[in-house]
Amino acid sequence: MTGSPKLRLAIDIGGTFTDTVLVSGEDRIVGATKTLTTHDNPAEGAMQGARHVLAQAGHNLGDLSGFIHGTTLAANALIEKRGARVATITTEGFRDILEIAYERRYAQYDLSLEKPDFLVPRDRAFTIPERMVVVGRVLRPIDETAVDPLVEKLDASGVEAVAICLLHSYANPGHEHRLRALLRAKRPDLTISISSDVSPEAREFNRLSTTVANAYIQPLMASYLDRLQGLFTAQGLQCPILMMTAGGGMCTLETATRFPIRLVESGPAGGAVLAAHIAAQAGLDQVLSLDVGGTTAKLCLIDKAQPQSARQFEIGRAARFIKGSGMPVRIPVIEMIEIGAGGGSIAAVDRLGRLTVGPKSAGSEPGPAAFGRGGTAPTVTDADIELGFLRPEGFAEGRITIDPVAARAALADQIGAALDLKVTEAADGVSRIVQESMASAARMHAVESGKDLGSRTLIAFGGNGPLHASRVARSAGVMRILIPPNPGVGSAVGFLFAPVSFEIVRSRYAHLESMDFSQINTLFDGMLAEASAVVAQGAGGAMRSTQRSAFMRYGGQGHEIEIALPDRALTGADLPDLILAFEGEYSRQFSRPVPGMTIEILNWSVRVSTDRPSLKDIPEIPMVRVYPCEETTWITCDIDGTPQQAAHVERADLRPGDQLQGPALITEPQTTTLVSSDFTAQVDAMGNLVLTRHPTGGAA
Repeated sequence: MTGSPKLRLAIDIGGTFTDTVLVSGEDRIVGATKTLTTHDNPAEGAMQGARHVLAQAGHNLGDLSGFIHGTTLAANALIEKRGARVATITTEGFRDILEIAYERRYAQYDLSLEKPDFLVPRDRAFTIPERMVVVGRVLRPIDETAVDPLVEKLDASGVEAVAICLLHSYANPGHEHRLRALLRAKRPDLTISISSDVSPEAREFNRLSTTVANAYIQPLMASYLDRLQGLFTAQGLQCPILMMTAGGGMCTLETATRFPIRLVESGPAGGAVLAAHIAAQAGLDQVLSLDVGGTTAKLCLIDKAQPQSARQFEIGRAARFIKGSGMPVRIPVIEMIEIGAGGGSIAAVDRLGRLTVGPKSAGSEPGPAAFGRGGTAPTVTDADIELGFLRPEGFAEGRITIDPVAARAALADQIGAALDLKVTEAADGVSRIVQESMASAARMHAVESGKDLGSRTLIAFGGNGPLHASRVARSAGVMRILIPPNPGVGSAVGFLFAPVSFEIVRSRYAHLESMDFSQINTLFDGMLAEASAVVAQGAGGAMRSTQRSAFMRYGGQGHEIEIALPDRALTGADLPDLILAFEGEYSRQFSRPVPGMTIEILNWSVRVSTDRPSLKDIPEIPMVRVYPCEETTWITCDIDGTPQQAAHVERADLRPGDQLQGPALITEPQTTTLVSSDFTAQVDAMGNLVLTRHPTGGAA
């Protein structure tokens, strides 16, 4: 390595922009940029961003000691149905697992209900004679004579990938491994995903749907990751590329190629990691993160510097916000709510004469009308330009020329004329609808989690997060906002704080009181060895920690509660503490325990990760001084819709302690912060912008 031993690069490929950040040392950003995503070849857009930030700092790819990457490619392929042609192979008699699903309708009385798309029609659902019992004992050996006819059916169906999910394979994966070996021997080019590797948990529908999703995107992601590594290696990269995962950790390219489903939502996960890091630095116990890009808005609840996590989420919901209407994927994931509301979200008037915004986005190609790249539909960005919130000069570091006339024309022709509104009124309507969509999503996410928004600090980032933060906060009832440094590339910055980690969850049913501790310890030993081997590929000599968990429930219940376990072998002496831990957590969630009930354990989990960077002491709050604003610009007030003069300030000119009263626009290379007239902004000791709303709705 010829350069700094601590020079790290992070690249986040989004639906509209590709964000790139270069960091020297622990956290000093020496280069940051936003470039338009190149959808035909995303790796080329990533290279453009890398070259730009390296040139800013006077370095080259060979100087890097770390490279972390996240992408929306996996999620977009699933949502846009651009994956491989997949077939399923299940145990004979269980062909219709996907068709049966949960045996219920997600909207009981909707006569025009649209079923979730599970990617595999029934004519590509095949079976093979075999059977395991629930404890993993072979009841019927796999019929190897059925493989040749099965291969003929796969060939006739023209499949490119296969998802294998045999009954109770989580307890004994032997049949899945054997079937994969037989298929590979006959069709070496066939992509094969097996459920005992992808999601070794009980509940065959969830296990199969996750395996199908993994197989569906595996050829696409393998090709992309191979091109990415080849391109960067050819240009001099010497360090390994690590991939951000949906669970907030990092993994190697080899692991990402095997389990691309773990890359879904990797970019938003980086944003949640950033918000958690900032919350820890600022001593904030309750936070709501708001990450708004060009295509989507993502919101995440963070408590005590830990993002809310989940073990399952849904892809491509047929009905917005309704659980059960999408494809369930069971992997460790940072839990957040994501909606189609971003800078590129298209505004239109529907056949009932209603103004709508999103979820369809103009993306980077053709982009908003103001971008001059062929887009003709009005978008949120066009509305923000018309309202004066976005200044054309210096937009995206001057690499994108903004045409305010084109933005105005699109709004006037397609919104104003249809609704008999002035163009500014049309833009204001677009702005209010999109901010209410974000606020409504925040309220719903909080209610579903049993939490309150009023006491939380909103941490906003992304290319459009700071621009919409004060408007969303007002609608959601939030009084305080924090905008970190370099918010426009926030998710990419978050990648740099993520640990190298890997989590394994396996099902092994047990009654707590009669559990065979030696059997469970053997299970943990195998899981720990497997997870450690994955982490070792990207962790180098970094210190590592281990977290063990059990997923417990009362007998007969349908869902489990995660309970932390000691990081060592379990013994019978641990039994009282495990019972107390479960009943304590059960009481916290449901008010009281249920006396006399048997406690069951369904799943066991191990997470191995490198230690997170230690946090520095929080500096003292500097003395407050009113910043002398010398430049103003006209905007349309986001409260009453009237023209107002707002202060215009370059963020680089602000110092800790500086304070200014809204309305104001604080601009920086990748984004703009709108300080509404009912907010005051102040720079804290760490360089964050802290916006505080006045309870009366006016100036203090």
